[in-house]
Amino acid sequence: MKPYVMGVDFGSTTAKTVILDANKNIVGSCIKSMGAVSNDGVLASIKGALDEAGLEQQDMVKTVSTGYGRRMLDIADKNYTEITCHARGALEMVPEARLVIDIGGQDSKVISIDDKGVVSQFSMNDRCAAGTGKFLEVLARAMNIELADMGPEAMKAENTLKISSMCATFAESEVISLLAEGHAKPDVLGAVHASIANRTRGLASRVGKKGPVVMTGGVAKNVAAVHYLEQAFGAEFLLPSEPQIAGALGAALLAMEEYVKSQKEIKALDGSDMALEGEMDGAMAACVPKCKGDPEKAGEESTVQVVEVTTVSRN
Repeated sequence: MKPYVMGVDFGSTTAKTVILDANKNIVGSCIKSMGAVSNDGVLASIKGALDEAGLEQQDMVKTVSTGYGRRMLDIADKNYTEITCHARGALEMVPEARLVIDIGGQDSKVISIDDKGVVSQFSMNDRCAAGTGKFLEVLARAMNIELADMGPEAMKAENTLKISSMCATFAESEVISLLAEGHAKPDVLGAVHASIANRTRGLASRVGKKGPVVMTGGVAKNVAAVHYLEQAFGAEFLLPSEPQIAGALGAALLAMEEYVKSQKEIKALDGSDMALEGEMDGAMAACVPKCKGDPEKAGEESTVQVVEVTTVSRN
């Protein structure tokens, strides 16, 4: 049976699944958004990846989960933190990356990694919606614009405005006030994205800004978010072709490592059993019918002498 492994990123708003073959090739992947930490969403994501790969769940030799709901996935053999999985996935996508910026639905992360994907430092904002995908969703509703249109519209900004609050609720009030003052929508959107960039730069200052920088997460698809972040960091970002699956990919890679490790342990155990059997065979060979324990008598047939004992009665 060919070994296939699965990585599942059970995110706060979106579920992502990646399936790898033995050569670490992605044979199936799927992204589904179906509400906050949705079990239906993660099941749909898993099914989509399996269908794309033409496989069944029983074909998976290992499954690893990550994300907000990682402990809720019954089919997972093991789970890892988002930090670990995003670091591994990002490095696999962009081997030269040394700083990972991930902006997800409910949190944002800045992760410093080495050339093997090992995390050296990280900083994470997961206590409020500030600077996250949720922040953009709230302000998109306030400005009556589709989330997918925010980036392109923000790129049309001609004037620099400032949104001082990073709280989604207070920022929403600022946005409404700026629009009421007659400021153009692109200018206000530009200020929204600039505030996210400044917040993320603050996170990066805690781990040390270095490069090259790779950006993952759904917000990496927002052209204005990338633009303002590059300005804030003073560097061009590296962008994977599918930035949303970084966490799921990292989980799948760790699943493959878990599988390889288990196979080595099984082989080592088999080797110990064979060695023990060899020792037992050697011990048996030194016994009858040929005495191979004594070099001088090796090969001689062993004989058994029968002694008849007569019991004498004293009566």
